[in-house]
Amino acid sequence: MWSNLPFDLLANILSFLSSDSLAMASSVCQHWHSCSRAYNLQYTVKDRLAWLVVFPTRNRSPCCYVHNPVIDKWHVLSLDFLPDPVRPVTSIGSLLLLRPTNSIVLQLVLCNPFTRQFRYLPVLNMARTNPAVGVVVESQTKQGPFPSFRVYVAGGMSEVASGGAMYEPTLEMYDSRYDTWKIVGPMPVEFAVRLTVWTPNESVYTNGVLYWMTSARAYSVMGFEIISNTWRELSVPMSDRLEFAALVQRNERLTLVGGTCGGGGGGDACVWELSEGEIWCLIEKVPMELGMKLLGGKPSWGSTKCVGGNGAICLYRELGSGMIIWREVEEEEKRRRWEWSWGDGCCLVRGKRIQNLAIKGVLLHPSPLAF
Repeated sequence: MWSNLPFDLLANILSFLSSDSLAMASSVCQHWHSCSRAYNLQYTVKDRLAWLVVFPTRNRSPCCYVHNPVIDKWHVLSLDFLPDPVRPVTSIGSLLLLRPTNSIVLQLVLCNPFTRQFRYLPVLNMARTNPAVGVVVESQTKQGPFPSFRVYVAGGMSEVASGGAMYEPTLEMYDSRYDTWKIVGPMPVEFAVRLTVWTPNESVYTNGVLYWMTSARAYSVMGFEIISNTWRELSVPMSDRLEFAALVQRNERLTLVGGTCGGGGGGDACVWELSEGEIWCLIEKVPMELGMKLLGGKPSWGSTKCVGGNGAICLYRELGSGMIIWREVEEEEKRRRWEWSWGDGCCLVRGKRIQNLAIKGVLLHPSPLAF
């Protein structure tokens, strides 16, 4: 009976499955597999919860750890199919954007760790060391799990003909529709220096502007308005007191998450939102009991990391230390609110104890589809 169901009816039934259950269902038979591909069911499943994918910051074995929020379970995915050791830059739809770590010159690679596929992006026009990387993704709801995107690379160090190196005061852009890089234009040298020395790869795009957080205390924010090709700098609230700070997107607004120093018991972790007039407004604080649980009795937020997007914000430290999650949930009458919760760290996988490691994570919606 099931094999004779029309595609549209079968697609409606399968759309009620969670991401992991859909992946298993699509492997039952060719009819179900074709249905899941034809209707892009990965982008109509009802839960649509983003999964946390984390990479050890020191390359020991080629693997990553994945947390399934639907059943609150950790998995280990081997990355032995990749030719080089990598670290994550960001997620693009259901793909990871990674950079190999065996070369100081920037190279980028797309990867679906669930289907064990990867593809290197073309080489940049300018060979750059340690530039800032930002990504602009087209609407995923329209394009499915593999949307069109642009990658912006700013600053970095480049070699000069006379020998040595210089800060590269240009911005370069990759467009996935044409699979090519092009030089967008010049940038202020002082911005190139700060983006090269003090900026991690994390970026946030909202309302036509790409933002990066500088990693030096006191923190500040670098912004690039794409349509006008202009740069700006934003101040950060409590910038001289923040022990960690990260930019995320929440409800299509630029959001800042940071933890303050505050005596022997540690300070607060706060969430600010950028409002009109480029004014930061405090909108939330991490519940004290969750903060104390994450810190494990330590008085500092210093080693805390944060990743956000896809309807969730996650604060974490090491692989086994657990995580604080602030997630958008739906209530009755389709009203939505944000709710705090705790997620256990990865200590055991299939009965095997996992070593506690320093990690870096991204959020993405997994897809069993080939790209």
